[in-house]
Amino acid sequence: MENWYTRSNEEVIAELSTSAKGISDEEAEARQEKYGTNSLAEKKQRSPLKLLFQQFTETMVLILIAAALISLFLGKTTEAVAILAIVLLFGLLGFFQEYRAERAMAALNRMVVPKVRVRRNGTAKEIPARQLVPGDVVELEAGNVVPADLRVLEGFNLKAQEAALTGESEPVEKETAPIEGGEVPVGDRKNMAFMGTVVTAGRGVGIVVAIGMETELGKIANMIDTVETTKTPLQDKLDRLGKLLALFGVIAAAVIFGIGVLMGETAADMFLTAVSVAVAVVPEGLPAVVTITLALGGQRMLKRNALIRKLPAVETLGSVTVICSDKTGTLTQNKMTVTVVDLPDEEISFAPSATVDVAPPAATALDFALAVSVLCNDGTLKKAADAGEEQVLGDPTETALLVAASQRDIHQDNLHKLLPRVNELPFDSDRKRMSTIHQVQATLPEYFQPLQDTPFILCAKGAPDMLLSIANKVWVNGEELPLDAAWRDRIQRANTKLAQNGVRVLGLAFRKLASADGGADLEQGLTYIGLAGMIDPPREEVKAAVEKCKLAGIRPVMITGDHPLTAAAIGKELHFGQDAEAVAGDRLQRADEAELLKLSEVTSVYARVSPEDKLKIVGALQTRGEIVAMTGDGVNDSPALRKADIGIAMGITGTDVAKEAADMVLLDDNFATIVAAVEEGRVILDNLLRFIRFSLAGNIGKVLVMLVGPFFGLTIALQPLQLLWLNLLTDGLLGLGLGTEPAEEDTMRRPPRNPEKGALEKKDAFPLFLVGTTIAAVSLGLALYYYNPAAQEDLTWQTMIFATIGFAQVFQALALRSSAHSPFALTTNPLMAVVVVASVLLQLAVIYLPFMEDFFHLEPLPLKDLLLSVAAGSLIFVVIKLERKFFRR
Repeated sequence: MENWYTRSNEEVIAELSTSAKGISDEEAEARQEKYGTNSLAEKKQRSPLKLLFQQFTETMVLILIAAALISLFLGKTTEAVAILAIVLLFGLLGFFQEYRAERAMAALNRMVVPKVRVRRNGTAKEIPARQLVPGDVVELEAGNVVPADLRVLEGFNLKAQEAALTGESEPVEKETAPIEGGEVPVGDRKNMAFMGTVVTAGRGVGIVVAIGMETELGKIANMIDTVETTKTPLQDKLDRLGKLLALFGVIAAAVIFGIGVLMGETAADMFLTAVSVAVAVVPEGLPAVVTITLALGGQRMLKRNALIRKLPAVETLGSVTVICSDKTGTLTQNKMTVTVVDLPDEEISFAPSATVDVAPPAATALDFALAVSVLCNDGTLKKAADAGEEQVLGDPTETALLVAASQRDIHQDNLHKLLPRVNELPFDSDRKRMSTIHQVQATLPEYFQPLQDTPFILCAKGAPDMLLSIANKVWVNGEELPLDAAWRDRIQRANTKLAQNGVRVLGLAFRKLASADGGADLEQGLTYIGLAGMIDPPREEVKAAVEKCKLAGIRPVMITGDHPLTAAAIGKELHFGQDAEAVAGDRLQRADEAELLKLSEVTSVYARVSPEDKLKIVGALQTRGEIVAMTGDGVNDSPALRKADIGIAMGITGTDVAKEAADMVLLDDNFATIVAAVEEGRVILDNLLRFIRFSLAGNIGKVLVMLVGPFFGLTIALQPLQLLWLNLLTDGLLGLGLGTEPAEEDTMRRPPRNPEKGALEKKDAFPLFLVGTTIAAVSLGLALYYYNPAAQEDLTWQTMIFATIGFAQVFQALALRSSAHSPFALTTNPLMAVVVVASVLLQLAVIYLPFMEDFFHLEPLPLKDLLLSVAAGSLIFVVIKLERKFFRR
């Protein structure tokens, strides 16, 4: 049966063939055979071997493997071993990153409590939670983790913290009556207790209506399993680029082989040349540079309190167009705070952590109201031992009142000594109020003077309308006045105004008593004092972060399980969109696909949403072509975190499930950290695209040298091993320098990069071929100058090509640096300084160290020839700067 919350206790008991005394052990065994165990089914995880194998299926990696096999076939063992070592490095890096992301289901199962108190055979006993079956009757008390989905049969001040499931930190007061009105969001099913949530107060009894994968937690677990992860924009771009380069490499190799054979060269020589061309086309250093650049970017983000769990997330952040954020604890402080106390004749505002200065007589009335809220309170507030932030314990609403009172120097311990509690009427969901009775001592503070001669005082707090229904007087300037229609109207209007602004409102009242004895009849003839309004306030830094997002072309969207009025009020305060009106989850559930797409385009605030709703929202945004980041901290966020292009979990308040489903964890739970991470992501994306262009321009030069050289008698202008050195060591090292360049000046003042764009755009074609052609021209020009057909053993011409291309890449890297600084200001990027020096020294080592020059088939160059190759390479710097000045203006 669905919708157990709509059924009466009697209907639930009858439907499940049980009673308030529970079922027998025999019946439990029979039901376990039918329904299975109360556990979450873990999706079969990929074996480590399979996970490792999948790392070698990317196009770029397959091309490298093919090149290694061909080199091995041709007897080029050294080249083959070098390439395969690089492939293995890529695979291991990817394997260790993904292996850690395979455990979200295990974290969910850790939330299931191992033991539970249940009624079997008419008596209470403890059993393993796995053995629960529908129809079992479970006893709950404060501190328990709810072991299954329960329909609440009995409750005494029973409250449960459901933040892990609904995202809202405010404990939910549990009721026993059926809920009418059809489909109701999980957060409003107050007569249900859900698996994985925590009982924070009171005690109760519930009947098991769903176990394992049929629970709300189980449904989320199922959604986590079924959500398919998609490739990041960078992975897509590199995959497309790899296929394009593979096709181009095959064509180029075939062309050079055919031309050579037609010109009379041997097939064996031309096959070796063709392989060299294929090697020249593929940027072998690209995967390594991408992986290391992302890892270094992840380290920089860690210093800014963003922990990257999956390396591609670093790049994805740079493409984010929408940030879907949970409200509680992410945009807000996750701490209820009194913002206003509305007295019958004056409204007094509160600022967090500030002294509240009020002139008399309002000061006396305010202090009296706050004192009543402290006396009628089960929370505690203590100063930290190190005189730091105050420590609070208890219901967030009650502790908010204690903090507000402390701002007026009214403290719990002092009041309890002056007015000790002698009786109480605990809160329950029917009365919607709590009352405490206190004995009045001889000496009281000034604001209690009118009550000095009263033996006892009743202090009450609760729903304003319920308090007004049992009040007949109002407290104004230390006097009790009749609560006539005018006063009632004024109070009700104040209550409505606060509620419409998303403020949680509590009424305060008192009564003078001659005796502390009595029950519910004591709650009659009360004197109304005022209203206390409180909210979970936005984090101070969030508003600026939201504005920065907008400036960067990123749309912030709030998704919360809270009430629409509260969500809309926070959205309006934080400037979420032009119209922060909240769209409720029930509307999303009724919407067809077309309406859902339309809503996702214009809606900035969603309220009362379920996990299914979050998936719909993320899916609709992705269908519209958005790159979606989703923040969250609860179990309820996990499926959407996995579906989003980048999932961002909270490090402090986040559950293990949310963290393991996420790509990134905010160590300080600070929304503003996301903005810093987005900026880092954009910088990294800029740098990776910069390196791709750098690498391809260089490879165009190398391919042209290999293609054009034979027409001038330079049959194998560069050996495969020389090309590997240039592609891996020279380009790879310089690529690392480019990958750590600082941000451009407009990094956060321009829209996100269109994810539909490839790694290259049409506008890149001209500069790439200009640079590549220049590299080929100067290299071939010097080679022809030194080439002597009569001296076949003289390798000076080939060494000049090798040296010129190497130095040209150094100058190209310097020219492509961030425009925020001078190309030669190496102190702005220390790694660039290191790799430039290292590249030059390694280039010289290959040419001049005897064992290396023989290995690479090179010849030492006289100093004048070396300087000539440096000068020729420097022309690339000039060409790039001229192209930027005259063609990109």
